[in-house]
Amino acid sequence: MRITRRGTFSLLAMAALPRVALGQGSGLPDVPRVVDMAATGRVPGKRGGVARILVGGQRDVRLMPYYGYSRMVGYDRDLNLVPDILRDVTVEDARVYTLHLRPGHRWSDGHPLTAEDFRYVWQDMMKNEDLYRGGVPTDMKADNKPCTFEIVDEVTVRYIWDAPKPDFLPKLASPTPIVLAMPSHYMKLFHAGYAAEADLAALIDEKKVDDWQGLHQKMGRQNRPENPDLPTLEPWRPTTAPPAERFVFERNPHFHRVDEAGTQLPYLDSIVLDVVSSEVIAAKTATGEADLQTQGIGFGDYTLLKHAEASYPLKVALWRRTQGSAMSIFPNLNCTDPVWRALFRDVRVRRAMSVAIDRREINAVLFYGLGKESADTVLPESPLYREDYATAWMQHDPDLANALLDEVGLVWGPGKARYLPDGRKAGIVVETAGESTLETDMLELIADHWRIVGLPLYIRTSQRDIFRARALAGDVLMGVQGGLDNALPTADMSPEALAPTAAEQLQWPIWGLYHASAQDSGEPPDMPEAAELSALLAEWGRSTDTAAREGIWHRMLGIRAEQVFTIGTVNGALQPVLYNAKLRNVPEKALYGFEPTSYFGAYGMDSFFMDEEA
Repeated sequence: MRITRRGTFSLLAMAALPRVALGQGSGLPDVPRVVDMAATGRVPGKRGGVARILVGGQRDVRLMPYYGYSRMVGYDRDLNLVPDILRDVTVEDARVYTLHLRPGHRWSDGHPLTAEDFRYVWQDMMKNEDLYRGGVPTDMKADNKPCTFEIVDEVTVRYIWDAPKPDFLPKLASPTPIVLAMPSHYMKLFHAGYAAEADLAALIDEKKVDDWQGLHQKMGRQNRPENPDLPTLEPWRPTTAPPAERFVFERNPHFHRVDEAGTQLPYLDSIVLDVVSSEVIAAKTATGEADLQTQGIGFGDYTLLKHAEASYPLKVALWRRTQGSAMSIFPNLNCTDPVWRALFRDVRVRRAMSVAIDRREINAVLFYGLGKESADTVLPESPLYREDYATAWMQHDPDLANALLDEVGLVWGPGKARYLPDGRKAGIVVETAGESTLETDMLELIADHWRIVGLPLYIRTSQRDIFRARALAGDVLMGVQGGLDNALPTADMSPEALAPTAAEQLQWPIWGLYHASAQDSGEPPDMPEAAELSALLAEWGRSTDTAAREGIWHRMLGIRAEQVFTIGTVNGALQPVLYNAKLRNVPEKALYGFEPTSYFGAYGMDSFFMDEEA
């Protein structure tokens, strides 16, 4: 990364482009992105072949944009930001971002990718109140003010904010990135500002939507590729419209990456998603019906899959999951029960529940001792890791738990249980979306641990949508799900997950909604420590250098560790990755998760290839 005295740097230096002789492939940009296979322990491959993946439902076509991971800028295997769709990005004072496109780059239908595609999204979508009724999205604002957009030339655009916008590039590299460009030549067919009223009316009727806004949204979903006619920049383009039991994605002939020999990626001709019942994915995977599989299988299936290696041309690798905790418990600080709400906001209660848990037993029973007992925090692979964060209030100490609960005033009573100040038994209902047997198995162990300190635990399962709605309404006392999604952060990634920022955060959904709705809904945090996290997040958003951001991250991680807002259990859990024995360039060791690696995304699924001679 080059830094000048003006505070300007370019990403191009982080992804030097060696000269190559362009070989196989067509429709390449004038300056393609060159992926150096040898430098990353891979080998140049051959084009051809099909990879089968099993999915549990038609909506799982959303996995393909994660796996393909074509982004304006993206993370490489070392979690460095590098240009991808863009040839280069120039950043000045964390406020001015100049995006340089690759001349000659085309959408999958052969139409040029130009500044007009960026202008269309900014002017005709984000600033169109019919499409964005809440105004310009929050991701395009800094200090609550939207940016200014400029077209420099046909292949150069610029976004300018009055205040620093340090999270702009990380959000472009996200599994669900800010969408800056759409194929405007196609999308204008569904926009009231361009299409004839009669044509729109016919399409609205044909596609069974209510209005042109719904039509525009349905036809332009990039994160759920269900429209085969929508041009894309991903390595594979969809060819199947739902409903279907098999979805075929074929190679994008205008994809922008090549290997060092000049061969255009992706190597694989197509990816096929076969829809089956979620309950049989592991069994079907173990009988050779998948060529690349992680969805629908877990560590509990590892023995079954390893046995399958003896009967089928399969291999099983174990990647380490990127979550801060395989499962965390979330006391709802916004629950409507006033007694429990007051107790959960007392840090002594949260600490007592944490130290009452025997994480060593959980690790031994559920993870064969291969995980790491830890609080819900960043992993050792993160440059922000500190041992104190991982060990805070996670030791197994029932005596300390009992002392803290006594101190709070939760008195013992009949039935070997503690009782609330209003006379009720202190039984805690912990709710789960019911999608993971790991969660229920772990909760059964924790129920034994908490019973010893007088806190009976009852498990309630429901569907995800119902569970989320109940949590937001304050009806869930305590929820359970995976811990910190991105436990591999760098200082330049936003620490928004540590503060109240989303209604989906089970520990403070009302406060999270307040931030996510730009203060239109929910309530502001009225707990000092939570309010401080919000203030620190805002400070991070105003920062202009990495050192300042690192300091803010550590202050936030320290508060989170001491306050135990989420109760972690075990992290570093292993995820089986099954693949066809002929499939090359699949890493044996890697990190698996939604953020920041986008599952296979950061490891270049477009570089996987079938070696028929293997």
